[in-house]
Amino acid sequence: MTAQPKHYVTSAEYLAFERTDDKKHEYLAGTIYAMAGGSARHNRIAGSTYATLYAQLRQRQCTVYPSDMRVKVLQTELYTYPDITIVCGNEQYEDKKEDTLLNPTIIIEVLSPSTEKYDRGKKFQHYRTILSLREYILIAQDTYHIERFARQSDNTWVLSEASSREDSIDITTIQCVLRLEEVYEKALFSSTTEEEESETE
Repeated sequence: MTAQPKHYVTSAEYLAFERTDDKKHEYLAGTIYAMAGGSARHNRIAGSTYATLYAQLRQRQCTVYPSDMRVKVLQTELYTYPDITIVCGNEQYEDKKEDTLLNPTIIIEVLSPSTEKYDRGKKFQHYRTILSLREYILIAQDTYHIERFARQSDNTWVLSEASSREDSIDITTIQCVLRLEEVYEKALFSSTTEEEESETE
């Protein structure tokens, strides 16, 4: 993300700006950050992931949102747009506009070269302070690889991962499954990537 010119902006000013602008921005500590758009592959993976989770949650008391849903981290005042957000039970919003969610249950990010370090590091630090958050999932876009971080009763996070298109990841909090062949079905990896994957299977 790229910082805008230095000027302390209140969260109210940020929301007023964000709700009239056609681009997405993050907000933290008085600064607005422009968010880069995703690549075609990034969007295909996010779309396939959203579709499979939506299908599994249709008859359940959980809602899955694409990247247009803004999330506010109450403890750190970060406003951001996860690639996919799932909330179960009563949804809590910052105000009556219902465009800023406060209590996500699952957050999913599709990794990009420009954001991977942030998604794994500082952003995950912010997310871990969300009391409602049970699982954080990272999806690679250049290879078959999904990582799932699950909050434990002692507030530690345990990693599980899958690295083959025949593998799957259980999202136990919502009793859903991410099958890598479905997540990556429209990823269109190059033949070189496919050959490398088959050699390691």
